[in-house]
Amino acid sequence: VAALLATAGLAWLSTADRMAGMDAGPGTALGSVSWFTAVWATMMAAMMLPSLAPTAAVFVALVRRELSRVLLFVGGYLLVWGVAGVGAYGVFDLGKSLFAGSLAWHSGGRWLAASVLALAASYQLTPLKSAFLSRCRSPLLFLNASWQNTRPEALVMGLRNGGWCLGCSWALMAALFALGVMSLTWMGLIAVLVGLEKVGPSGRGARLATAGVS
Repeated sequence: VAALLATAGLAWLSTADRMAGMDAGPGTALGSVSWFTAVWATMMAAMMLPSLAPTAAVFVALVRRELSRVLLFVGGYLLVWGVAGVGAYGVFDLGKSLFAGSLAWHSGGRWLAASVLALAASYQLTPLKSAFLSRCRSPLLFLNASWQNTRPEALVMGLRNGGWCLGCSWALMAALFALGVMSLTWMGLIAVLVGLEKVGPSGRGARLATAGVS
């Protein structure tokens, strides 16, 4: 847990350094795909590793503290978010190419951002969100029956956990793009909301609170 929190702290520092001086508003240019992928991976480590720490702690005990399996588990989890980030980059870039000026903030951009936020809030109240959140909060309960203590299985477990977390939090990440993906303030808020949902005392309460904030 300490190692994951320390890694997240370093990722926050790195993210702040990379974003220094950048436009933090909606519709900010994302740079090249390679640059964005590196920044996004660092962002996900900063935002998601703290809420992954309790699950990782149980996993460490499950694999008897074998470091390679733990790294595969965490790596699989972050890989899912990395792929999702590249996909989001493609959608964002395609949208800017197709609609260009019509999505500027003074025209249709503000309405698009408001629509994404409304979608994010609505998704918090759906049964699908609830189902993903239950697995995201207690993933080992759902995976334990088929668990085999091997390196490939550790990677698969990380990928599945990342997939459930993506299903749970994709709308919040969409809201981050709508608000300003290069904003440390919005990053921090989304990270807190994700953490409350995943490790807070009441998943349902956090889900409703997140809908209200959105």
